[in-house]
Amino acid sequence: MPVPSAKPRRPDHGSATAPRRARMMPPAQAEAFIRALAVANPAPETELTYSDPFTLLVAVVLSAQTTDAAVNRCTPGLFAAAPTPAAMAALGAEGIGPFIRTIGLWQGKARNVAALARDLVEKHGGQVPADRVALEALPGVGRKTANVVLNVVFGQETMAVDTHIFRLGNRCGLAPGRTVREVEDRLVKRCPPALLRDAHHWLILHGRYVCKARAPECWRCVARAFCNYRDKVLAPPA
Repeated sequence: MPVPSAKPRRPDHGSATAPRRARMMPPAQAEAFIRALAVANPAPETELTYSDPFTLLVAVVLSAQTTDAAVNRCTPGLFAAAPTPAAMAALGAEGIGPFIRTIGLWQGKARNVAALARDLVEKHGGQVPADRVALEALPGVGRKTANVVLNVVFGQETMAVDTHIFRLGNRCGLAPGRTVREVEDRLVKRCPPALLRDAHHWLILHGRYVCKARAPECWRCVARAFCNYRDKVLAPPA
């Protein structure tokens, strides 16, 4: 009686906290990888809905450990009720909470948004500062959030590394590192200066929709020829 053949082993593509780490690309290969993404998406934008620096700042704070789509479903009502720092501070955590109950960690985020709105009114004249130190001093604002705001609304060449970019930088060998800051510093160093401002968007969108956490969809990756990942998925699952 024939012995049934064993099923082929499915590659372990890593996790959010422990992504697979490929050999680091040489500088020319890293540039080619980023330029391939640029050609495919010449005008990338954040997927968060916002109308000004304040609403972007709040949206980014709310997006921690939550999808942009989930944030976009709750912010229209919140921003209609409190479109300015003064209005948000007056609304307070108790008033903010009902608008954002559908997103993760909403109670802590409501407190942070109320507190940062108060700080903007009391310390910055109701304006979002274009300064990293001042931004990171606001409640609920860390380096990644500050990088997004500085990049998107103030045009600064920053690299905000989230779980998607951390995974992508390691998996493909673009900027492997053990910490978020290590990946960020390597990306900033290796990205051509003319492409740096948009590189954050290219990489996050690529990680979100193509080089996915559970399994990369390499068969439709425009930068596949420059990727060092060994276990490429070259066809959709049957």
